[in-house]
Amino acid sequence: MFRIKKFVFSPFQENTYVIYSEQNNAWIIDPGCYYSEEKQELKKFIDSNNLKVQRLLNTHCHLDHVFGNQFVAKTFGLKPEYHKLDEPTMAMAEVSAKMYGVDGFEVSPKADKHLIADTEIELDGNRFEIVFVPGHAPGHIAFINHEQKIVVGGDVLFQRSIGRTDLPGGGFETLLQSIRTHFFILADDFTVYSGHGEETTIGYEKKNNPFLT
Repeated sequence: MFRIKKFVFSPFQENTYVIYSEQNNAWIIDPGCYYSEEKQELKKFIDSNNLKVQRLLNTHCHLDHVFGNQFVAKTFGLKPEYHKLDEPTMAMAEVSAKMYGVDGFEVSPKADKHLIADTEIELDGNRFEIVFVPGHAPGHIAFINHEQKIVVGGDVLFQRSIGRTDLPGGGFETLLQSIRTHFFILADDFTVYSGHGEETTIGYEKKNNPFLT
């Protein structure tokens, strides 16, 4: 069994997730902490729950999902892990920060190793399938746990919406195909933890998402 904690960080209202096991080992997914108080909030949660952070994972490398990569890397001695096709997205993050007028952006370390689609990663017996879901970003991936029926989906599927497809490497039809191929094959009671906004379920989106019904 594992638990999942959500934080909402930065002016972009990005969802950062900490997944942690009964053995107190943890992963941080998409650290979007931008302000110093947000970074301390994340660290306080880790410290107060005696968690040992083992991995820093990115569903994709858009600016708002990597704000805290440098902080997490320095604090916990980790390198980020993401799909190799999102290297150009990571390289653009600093430029994007300037375009959006975001000051003080801390450039993320590069990955020492990349996450590979159609493989699994494991946290103390909790297995997460890595699925390749491009359309919002060229190297976008999601993490699916079939036992607890959870999807950590980044900016692919939102409550009654989908991720933007007008950014570099995006594509509307590609994103819809990703959702139908990898998300909508799941049971209706799978919970989707998205990169922004509230959680939703596969069943709800099948019935109510205007982009997919």
